[in-house]
Formats: sequence, structure tokens, C-alpha cells
Amino acid sequence: MIISRTPFRVSFFGGGTDYPAWYREHGGGAVLATTIDKYCYLSVRELPPFFDHRFRIVYSIVENVREIDEIKHPAARAVLSRLGVAKGLEIHHDGDLPARSGLGSSSAFTVGLISAIRALEGHYSSKESLASEAIHVEQCMLREAVGVQDQISTAFGGFNHITLRADDSFQVNPMILPNERLKALQDHLVLAYTGVSRIAADVAQSQLDNLKHRETELRAVRDTVDQAIAILTSSSTDLVEFGKLLHEAWRIKRTLSTRVSTPLVDDLYDTAIRAGAVGGKLLGAGGGGFMLLFVRPDDRSRVVAALRNHIVVPVKFESSGSRIVVYQPDGL
Repeated sequence: MIISRTPFRVSFFGGGTDYPAWYREHGGGAVLATTIDKYCYLSVRELPPFFDHRFRIVYSIVENVREIDEIKHPAARAVLSRLGVAKGLEIHHDGDLPARSGLGSSSAFTVGLISAIRALEGHYSSKESLASEAIHVEQCMLREAVGVQDQISTAFGGFNHITLRADDSFQVNPMILPNERLKALQDHLVLAYTGVSRIAADVAQSQLDNLKHRETELRAVRDTVDQAIAILTSSSTDLVEFGKLLHEAWRIKRTLSTRVSTPLVDDLYDTAIRAGAVGGKLLGAGGGGFMLLFVRPDDRSRVVAALRNHIVVPVKFESSGSRIVVYQPDGL
């Protein structure tokens, strides 16, 4: 039995510049993101040869199939095919938060499954190899309209400045901040669920279709990464400026596609702002999922009360990334 634990991510700035269609043509992209203490768990074990099926995949539904190409779960099918799995396997998935909610859950699944199967085979996977393998699965095998920040963030973990180069290479630079500054930022964040799940690739495709018409906006998105880092690393700048920058970034993001926001999302955001939030943004490609809000600690209770019809999730930053938490390859 192998169990992998892979964190979900919160992206602050730079989303959209991590699409290959953007950073390959414009000389690079950048993202500022962190992983949080909410996880995707995947358990993998060899399936005893007493069943009619060779593969059992348990998630929101249960699949019992004989061949890999019969598996309906796209990422599971692609990962098993990519890794050339020959033995029968039983795979169970559990997540702390809903899927399709803007927290990189799909990539966390892909990264975690690759890690667990490699471990079952007796192989160690580096953070970089996990991210690169997951990017290949999602972009080349599944041909999904996704960027690369989710795979990198969930594999590496931590609060990072990720730079993306035109040659498809990437660099992960940890944000080095005083503990008090990091805690203060964490204490200003509120995560609220819109109650709407969506297919991220569908929303992302609408943004990709508009790339050539949104160069100015995406350059502005890219610039917010450097501005945010300057705010965080300055000992004299009030963190409220970070919240104001989130508001500006959300304003820009809403122009990238008509599918980024919805009346429900706009209402949630406006309600939070009226209750005292400084700024915020919808996480992920858009259309639903979780809204990240920047709220002064003194105003937190008032904002949460205003969002009483929505689930508010307390979160903390985490730094472990994807890891194997149970390693019992002999099944004992």
C-alpha cells in the first residue's frame, strides 16, 4: 500500500502567463502562488489476481475494468498508460476540498498518482520530475487547455515565485520572508466557496482563444507578480497594498474572457467588499470554485458574516509539496 498526499494551491498573481501559447511567444511567464494545508490523497496497491477486473479506480464513482484504455477517468487512464503499468492496481482518491474549484485539484491528482505508482515500483520521484511528467500527461496526452503552474506548485509545495521560460523550462524560487510577515499575510486571507464547480479547461480555452487580443492585459498580469513581490519584501509597505493589487489583478482578469466571472461570483465579491474586504480574486481559470479575499483581521468576522450563505474555509500555508505519507510496498 502506497499513499501519496499532494497539496492544493492558491495562485495570487500571474495566472494566464503560464500557458505555453503565451510564454513561448512572449519570452516567459511568471506566477506567485502558494500551496495550502488542504490535500488530495491517493492510495495505490497491487490488486490480488482473484477478480474479473485488473484495475479498480475509486473516486466519485467506482470503475472496475480489465484494460487501461477502458478507464473513464482521463488522468488515471493517461498516467497508467504513460507509466506502462502492467500489474493490476487498486486506486482510491480522497480530497479535502471539492474538485473543479480553482485550487489545482486536477493537477494534484495527476502529480499524486504519478508519485504513488512510481513509489510502488520502488522509484523515487523528484519534485521537478513529478511536475514535468504531470505537465506532459495533461498537455500532451490529454491535450487539455491548461497552464503549467498547477503541476509545478502542487509538486514542489511552498510559497513560490515561479518563472517560466520560452524553452518550456521553469524555475521555482521560494519566497523568503520573515515569519511575522508570512503569518500576517496568511491572517489576511479568507477562502470562500461560490458553490459552483466548473471544467477549468473549458474556461481556459476561452481565454486562450483571446490571447492575441489581450496582450496588453496579460503583460499587466505579468507585471503584478513583480509588484506583489516588492510589496511583500518591503519592511515599510503596508500589506493592505497586496490586497489592493489583488483587486486590480481581478479587474484585469475579468477582461480576459466573458466566462471568467458570473453574476453569482460578482455578487459574492461585491458583498465581501461592502463588508470590508480590501480585494480578492476568483481562483483558477474562473467561472466558479473558490474566491480568495484579502481582509484585515479586524474586519474578518464582519466579512464572514456577510458571506453566511457560502462556505468559508480556514487555510494555512504549507511547504511539503507532494509526498509519500505511507510506504508499505509489501502490503504489510
